Amino acid sequence: MELTLLGTGAPLGLPRPGCPCAACARALGPAARAATSLLVDGALLLDLTPGAAFAAARAGQSLAGVRQVLLTHPHGGPPVEVPAGLPQPGRVPDGRQLALLTGHRVRALAMDAPGTGYAVTGPDGTRLLYLPPGAAPAGLTGPAEPYDMVVADVVGRPDALAKLRAVGALGPTTDVVAAHLDHEVPPGTELARRLAAAGARAVPDGTMLAVGACEDAPDVPRRTLVLGGARSGKSVEAERRLEAFPDVLYVATGGTRGGDTEWAARVAAHRERRPGSWRTAETCDLVPLLKDDGPPLLIDCLSLWLTDAMDAVNAWDDAEWAAGGERALRGRVEELAAAVRETRRTVVAVSNEVGSGIVPATASGRRYRDELGRLNAAFAAECEHVLLVVAGQALTLRG
Repeated sequence: MELTLLGTGAPLGLPRPGCPCAACARALGPAARAATSLLVDGALLLDLTPGAAFAAARAGQSLAGVRQVLLTHPHGGPPVEVPAGLPQPGRVPDGRQLALLTGHRVRALAMDAPGTGYAVTGPDGTRLLYLPPGAAPAGLTGPAEPYDMVVADVVGRPDALAKLRAVGALGPTTDVVAAHLDHEVPPGTELARRLAAAGARAVPDGTMLAVGACEDAPDVPRRTLVLGGARSGKSVEAERRLEAFPDVLYVATGGTRGGDTEWAARVAAHRERRPGSWRTAETCDLVPLLKDDGPPLLIDCLSLWLTDAMDAVNAWDDAEWAAGGERALRGRVEELAAAVRETRRTVVAVSNEVGSGIVPATASGRRYRDELGRLNAAFAAECEHVLLVVAGQALTLRG
């Protein structure tokens, strides 16, 4: 089954008409995207958009052989003119299946937002899933057979991929292509980086893809360390990297700190950002979690883990530090690094980068700064991907 992406942008396209934002200002030339529309084997058109006939011609295709036009979502604005010779667009009721004379079978899937998803099985048996913008499948049950390709709103609804992964409908060989791309993420390397974290990719308008060929699918790194200063956006970046995965275990190392209202507000803000399907464990005992099999871990954060570890060895007392506290802390850090090296879980960890500011005024502050630098270096050495977040922008240090 061959798929031609006539457009890959949001319903209003990219750049949005009249929008002055930085993302739209950069979405020029090859980075510009028309509203998403898919042509399957020249016979099935999924979403009719303005200029679809011209987009097909630019891709070396024709709409003359289209036998069915299906819509996935309500279209705002003026009605789209149906090119001469095309059948009238329609939508298949949820749960119903449509059989085409070309040998394609199309099944309509219910969504959790206005719209319809379509699962297309080609004459060769390959399977494509196409989801509308701003929507995720509703009522999925598993286990399910993995699709060969999924085209979806990865940036707007990463949890749609999490739902598909939870039931096995999205497997390690599924090619995930981002569609309905809007101006939430700047085009270019930043878009590619965010999509790769979800195991997805973007392609230019007019790209032709063979469903079932997944050699270009990005590998999701197993271990990632996200560094940054205070309020840099490091936790948001770490959470974003796992939004497309189900059953994430959020490991909070800071505890609740009863009576501290400011800390309680921070904790509440973090919880509100996280998907409802994630679980939380409040612990600094990271090594057993890393050794166990299970869903992805998000550790936030290593700097608070270090505070707990230094408390445990009484590192703040100079005599205790010299008498064995330093050696004991080194052992704890080495044990943690070894667990990261050997883990089979997907891990995203957050840590503070505190060594670039002023020199702390106290000996204990300087000791903590130095030990956190050593911990970050030891943890990063075991990670495939290391990021530094500055002013909300993620800089790739490794991977």
